[in-house]
Amino acid sequence: MATIFSRSALALSISLLSIAGCESDLQGKNSDQVTKTPTAEGITWPRMESEVQQDQKLEEEVSQILSRLSIEEKVGQIIQTEIKFTTPEDVRDFHLGSVLNGGGSFPANNKYATPQEWIDLAQAYYAASMDNSDGKLGIPIIWGTDAVHGHNNVIGATLFPHNIGLGATQNPDLMRKIGEATAREVAVTGIDWIFAPTVATARDDHWGRTYEGYSEDPELVRAYAGEIVRGIQGQGDSSFGDGRLVSTAKHFIGDGGTHLGIDRGDTRVSEQELRDIHGQGYFSALEAGVQTVMASFNSWNGEKLHGSEYMLTNVLKEQMGFDGFVVGDWLGHSFVPGCSETSCPQTINAGLDMFMASNEDWKSLYRNTVKQVESGEIPMARLDDAVTRILRVKLRAGLFDAPPAERALAGSTDIIGSEEHREIARQAVRESIVLLKNQNNLLPLSRDIKVLVAGDGADNIGKQAGGWTISWQGTGNTNADFPGATSIYDGIRAAVESAGGKASLSIDGSFANEAKPDVAIVVYGENPYAEMQGDLKTLEYQAGSHADLKVLKSLQSKGIPVVSVFLTGRPLWVNPEINASDAFAVAWLPGSEGAAVSDVLFRKADGEVNHDFTGRLSFTWPMTLEQKVINRNDTAYEPLFAYGYGLGAGQQDLLAANLPEDRPNGSNAAPATAELFDARPLAPWHLVIVNSQGSEIEMTGNRHEMPEVSISAVDRNTQEDSRNVVWSGNGTGSVRLRAENNRLDFSHYLAADSALNIELKIDQNSGAPVFANLHCGDNCSSAFDIAPLIKGFTPGEWNSISISLGCFNTNNVDFSKVSAPFELSSAASLDLTFSNVSIGASGSETHSCSPEMAATPEQ
Repeated sequence: MATIFSRSALALSISLLSIAGCESDLQGKNSDQVTKTPTAEGITWPRMESEVQQDQKLEEEVSQILSRLSIEEKVGQIIQTEIKFTTPEDVRDFHLGSVLNGGGSFPANNKYATPQEWIDLAQAYYAASMDNSDGKLGIPIIWGTDAVHGHNNVIGATLFPHNIGLGATQNPDLMRKIGEATAREVAVTGIDWIFAPTVATARDDHWGRTYEGYSEDPELVRAYAGEIVRGIQGQGDSSFGDGRLVSTAKHFIGDGGTHLGIDRGDTRVSEQELRDIHGQGYFSALEAGVQTVMASFNSWNGEKLHGSEYMLTNVLKEQMGFDGFVVGDWLGHSFVPGCSETSCPQTINAGLDMFMASNEDWKSLYRNTVKQVESGEIPMARLDDAVTRILRVKLRAGLFDAPPAERALAGSTDIIGSEEHREIARQAVRESIVLLKNQNNLLPLSRDIKVLVAGDGADNIGKQAGGWTISWQGTGNTNADFPGATSIYDGIRAAVESAGGKASLSIDGSFANEAKPDVAIVVYGENPYAEMQGDLKTLEYQAGSHADLKVLKSLQSKGIPVVSVFLTGRPLWVNPEINASDAFAVAWLPGSEGAAVSDVLFRKADGEVNHDFTGRLSFTWPMTLEQKVINRNDTAYEPLFAYGYGLGAGQQDLLAANLPEDRPNGSNAAPATAELFDARPLAPWHLVIVNSQGSEIEMTGNRHEMPEVSISAVDRNTQEDSRNVVWSGNGTGSVRLRAENNRLDFSHYLAADSALNIELKIDQNSGAPVFANLHCGDNCSSAFDIAPLIKGFTPGEWNSISISLGCFNTNNVDFSKVSAPFELSSAASLDLTFSNVSIGASGSETHSCSPEMAATPEQ
C-alpha cells in the first residue's frame, strides 16, 4: 500500500526533504555531452506492489478471449484512433481497441455538443465494437480523453486549477477528491478512460507544460500521483464502477527534464537521476493501481522513449511490475528513427502496447502492422502480450458488463458542474493562491471600499482557465462558453457589494469619470497555451512589451495602492511588476471558480480574516534572468522566492522594496529578436484574417473562413505549428498579426537594420501581386510587393525569406507605434503556408527594397 500523507505530515516531510542519492548538480542536465544510447548503470528500479492485484479467474478469461482472436483482430486492439477520423463502422470493421478525443475534438466536431451527444457517440462506438455479425468476437472499445483539470472538453464542466496550482496547496488529500469529481463528470458522458494524472517533475520553467506538473520536487509529485489515481479509479478491491474510471500516469519518462525545457526534447540525465527525480510519480501511481501509462514524446540521452525497450519493457514492466498497458502519445511512434505515421514495428517491439494513431491515415498503419506480424517482424508473442494487457484492463474496468448508456452516472447531467464539485474547486483555488508580497499588510482588504479592478484577466474565464480548456490551446473561448463559472471580477464585485462597497471594472486601469479608488486590483498574466506552443526562450514576463507594467506604474503614480493578481502556468521573472505592486499574489490558472480568489483577498464583513493565504510555492521563483534553471536542493540555490515560500495574513513582509530589474549583462535593451509567430502567435500578437471591407476574424480555432481568404492550423514539424492561408481570388483578403489596444516601439529594430523573417511554403501561386504590409494605426502603414521573391519557389517546398525593415521605412510609418508588424495581402488566388515569423538580425540573404517591389496594395 502507498504511504498516504496527511497535510501536516507532508509539510514536515517537505521541510526536511533531501533527495538521497541524487546527483548534486542537477543543472548538469544542460551539458552538451550527450550519450546517444542509454545503458544500464547498475541502477535498480523498485518493484511496486499494486493495490489492484491479478485475479486468476480474470486472467483465464483473458487467455480464452485471446485464443479466439485472429491477427487482424489483435492488431485492431492495439490501435487507438481519433473520433474526428473514426466512424462506428470503422470500429466494427477494423476491430479497433480504442478511440480518443484530443483537445478541441468533439462529437460531430461541435464544440457545444451536449452530454447526451457524447453518450450517443460512445454508445454507437460500443455497439459497433460488440457487433459479432461477421463471426468475430465482440470486444468493447475503450474511449480516452484528456480530462486534465476536470472534464475540460465539455461545456459547463467544473474546471479545477491546473496542477501547478494544486501543487501549491500542499494537500494530497484534496487530490483524491479532485480525481473523484473529475471521474464522475467524465462518466456522465459515457467515456471510460482519463489521460491523467501528469506526473512530470518539471525542472525547467521554460517548458510549455510546466503547469501540468505539480512541482519541481519529486517528493510532492510522489505524494500527489497515487492520490489522484485513487480518486479516478477507486482504491484496491473497490476500483472501477460507480463513476470510477481508468486513469493514466504520463508521460513515461523524464518529460519534465528536457534540455533547455524544450517540449518533446532530450532529457540528458543519468539513470539514477531519471529514477530519483523523474520516476517518483510513477512509483506511487503504480502502487495505487494505475492501469495505463502513456509513453513520452521526449528522448532520454538521445533515444526516443516510444522506442526504448529498456525503459518500456525492462524497467516499467519487468522491474517495476506494471501489468497494465502502455499507450503512445499523439503519433509519438512516428518520431522513432526509421518509423513513420503509418509504420513502426520498432515501438511495438520495444514495449508499446497501443498506438495513438490520431491522424486520418490510421488504416495504413493497421494494414502495415498486420503485414509486420505476418512476416514475423513483430513477433506474435509480443502482439499477444500487448493484447493481453489491453484485455486485462478492459475486464478490470467492467467494460464488458454494460454499454456506456447503462453505466452508473451516464446521463446524470446534474453532476456536470454540480455545486458539490464546484465547492471542491473553490477550496483548491483558495488553498493554491500564494502571497509573495504584502507591504504594510495591505491584504486581506476590507470589503466596504471603492475597488478599481483592472487587467485583461479580471473578467476573462478563458484566460484564468489556461490551456487544455475546451480547445487544445485553451484559446477561442468567451465567458459565455463557461456556464456556471465565475470570473475573478465576479468574486471581487460580490465581496465588496455585500458590505456596501463598490467595484468598477476598467481593463486599462483608467477611471476618468470615477472617484479615485481606495485600491486597485490588477489581474493579468500569461495567455492560454499548451504543450510545445508554450515553450519559452526567456522567463521575462512580457519581454519587449511590458504593457501590464505600464498599467501598474500608472496606478501607483496616482497614489493608489496596487494589488497584483498574477495568472501564470510557471514561475516567471516579474521583478519590475513586483516592484510596481504593493501586494503580489499568484493565482496560477484557477479554472472555472475564479470568484474564490476574492475569498482570500478580502476579510469578512466584520473585519476578521475570511480564508488565510495558505498556498506555498511548489516551484522555485527566480531572482535573475541568468537563473534559467533553479530547483530546490541545487548546490547553488539563491532564489527570489524559495520552494515552500508563501506569506500568511499578518506575516511580516521582508521583501526588498526595489528588486533588481537588470537584464543579463546589465542590458535593459529590447531582445535582439522579436518573435512574432512560433507555432502560435506570441503575446501580444493576435492572428486574424481580414476581408476587403476591413472586417476581421481572429483565429481561435482550427479553421476560419471568409469569402476572400481562409486560414487553417496545419502540421509542419509538430502538431498545428503552421498556418495555411488560401486566397480565393474573390476580392482582397489579408492575414495579419496585430496587437489589441497596444502599439510597440520597433524603432530600435529599424536602427539596428533588422529584417522581417518568414518561413513559408507556396502550394499555388498565380504570380499576381502579394503585398507585405506593416501597420502603425489609422493612415499609418507601408507595403510592397513580394511576388518577385516567391515566384521561383518550388510548390510544396519550404523556403525562408528575410526582408529589411528599411523596406517599410516611408514617411507614412512611425516605427515607435507598430500595431501590426506582419501582414500578407492579395486580391488573386494564392495558397501559402507560413511557420516561424520574427524580426531580427539582418543576414547575407536579406532582401533590400528594389523599385519593382515598392507598390500600394489595393485595399
